[in-house]
Amino acid sequence: MSTTRVVVFLVFYILIEIYIFSGLNLTFKNPLGQKILIGIYFCSLLVTLIGIIAIFTSFPNGYSKVSWTQNLILGLLFSFFITKLVYAVFLLMVDSESVVTYLIRRFSSSDAAPSLQRRQTLKQIGVLVAMIPLTSFLYGVFKGRYNYRLHKVSLSFPDLPAAFDGFKIVQISDVHSGSFDDTEAVKRGIEKIQQQQADLILFTGDMINNLAEEIEPYIDLFQSLSAPFGKYAVLGNHDYGEYISWESEEAKKQNLVKLAQHHQAMGFELLNNAQVPIKKANEQIKVVGVENWGKKPYPQEGDLNKAFAQSQPDDFSILMSHDPNHWDLKVLDFPQKVHLTLSGHTHGMQMGVEIPGFKWSPIKYSYKRWAGLYKKAGQYLYVNRGFGFIGFPGRVGIWPEITLIELKKEKN
Repeated sequence: MSTTRVVVFLVFYILIEIYIFSGLNLTFKNPLGQKILIGIYFCSLLVTLIGIIAIFTSFPNGYSKVSWTQNLILGLLFSFFITKLVYAVFLLMVDSESVVTYLIRRFSSSDAAPSLQRRQTLKQIGVLVAMIPLTSFLYGVFKGRYNYRLHKVSLSFPDLPAAFDGFKIVQISDVHSGSFDDTEAVKRGIEKIQQQQADLILFTGDMINNLAEEIEPYIDLFQSLSAPFGKYAVLGNHDYGEYISWESEEAKKQNLVKLAQHHQAMGFELLNNAQVPIKKANEQIKVVGVENWGKKPYPQEGDLNKAFAQSQPDDFSILMSHDPNHWDLKVLDFPQKVHLTLSGHTHGMQMGVEIPGFKWSPIKYSYKRWAGLYKKAGQYLYVNRGFGFIGFPGRVGIWPEITLIELKKEKN
């Protein structure tokens, strides 16, 4: 980030802090309540200061391996920031009402006057409203990020080979192992994957944040996963080490080589623009994998022509492609029919609301397909919400996901 942008952000942030403090001042008539409120506010300021220092000193070369303490500081920093933002918006609405009332009095004969008691009551309501995101984000930091959820999907296809009726696939994505700080929690997630007794395990990219060494403490855990028809993986944008500085281009390339070796040690076969037949009872389906392909500036290493070079027109194909944008921009119009594409990448922004019949996250304004199942032109896309987390060390409403997909032969 440029110096100018940093200065502009800091000035904006200081003004917001001053505005919030002025709004909190004398919110409660009770002296004890007011002291508690101001005490919480100054605690948040301290966390903010520590958090900003931590960002500039702990990650001088970019965001990679993160400790429990760093995750805690970043989590509190983000939680307080969102809470203050919510309160500032609420406070702005209260003050806007007062400004409107003043203008009416100033330019008309109305004797309407803003009620001080009403303003104080609204400020108190604003504090209570702001507590909702605060408690939600704190839960997301301390519990939500390892709150693994199983999503079951059943898909029927008229041209699925009969031998694969009932075939089960587990999809995981976006591990981001450098962000993990609780091995036992990760182990519980791995055990949940194995409990599904899937025929095939597919991983759709972003094993790391940037450095291949991030996955090393968890190699044995991922190696323990087994499936009778194998384990396959593709690369995501973070796997290329694009978001840190390297001493040389050769060092960056060697990091990718090392990551490929770690995939092999974990028992995952990397499909870099390649395919593999999955055979059962003299029938087969094709599992195809491409390297990352996303909108610029994301890497565009994926090559569908190369990946499908050995395919036949009537092949039943499952494609692993990390970025869901690839589906709309390339896959749907590709000459070879792709029955099911599996992606990840978005994490559902790690925050949002999912209840029966309703799904929302801020990420929807950047990604048309951001979580769950989509269908178009007889082809399916499933976007996994991610196994791990990055940046914000938490999950709010959009929980870490393990997907179980069952393929069914459509009955005539």
